[in-house]
Amino acid sequence: MSLNKVILIGNVGRDPEVRYFDSGAAVANFPVATSERGYRLSNGTEVPERTEWHNIVVRRDLVSFVEKWVKKGSGVYVEGKIRTRTYDDQAGVKRYVTEIHADRVEFYSTGSRPQDGSTTNTATQQSQQTQQPSAYFQQPGGQQDTAFTDTSSADDLPF
Repeated sequence: MSLNKVILIGNVGRDPEVRYFDSGAAVANFPVATSERGYRLSNGTEVPERTEWHNIVVRRDLVSFVEKWVKKGSGVYVEGKIRTRTYDDQAGVKRYVTEIHADRVEFYSTGSRPQDGSTTNTATQQSQQTQQPSAYFQQPGGQQDTAFTDTSSADDLPF
C-alpha cells in the first residue's frame, strides 16, 4: 500500500495564471511559500528562517474558485498529490519540475491581513463579505463541496 498526499499552509506568491483549452478544460498555476522559523541552538548557533516555494496546479471545477478568489498574498491551505514531470529545455538538457496537484484549496488566516495598498469603499467591502467563500474543494469522484463562513464582520475575512 502507498499514499501520495501533501498538505501545505502558506501564502500565495503571485496571482494565479489560468489557461483555457479548446476542449473547455482549464488549468491554474500559482506558487505557495511555506516558511520555518529560524531558531538558536543550545550552543548559540543561529539557524536562519527557511522558505520553500511550491508550484500548485489546479484543474477541473477548482479553477473557477482559484481564478475568482485566490490572489497574491492570500493565506491558503492546499491538499493534493506531489507529482514530478520532466521535459527537455531548448539546449536539450533534461529538466525536472515538482508540482502539487491540488484536490482541495481553502483560505487560511492567521488573524492578520496582507497589506496590498489598495483602498475600497465600504459598499464594495460589504458586497465582498457576503460573496466570498472560505473554502472550495474537489472531492474524489468529481463531486463538489462548497463551504461558506459567516461574514457578518470584517474581522472574519481571511485576507
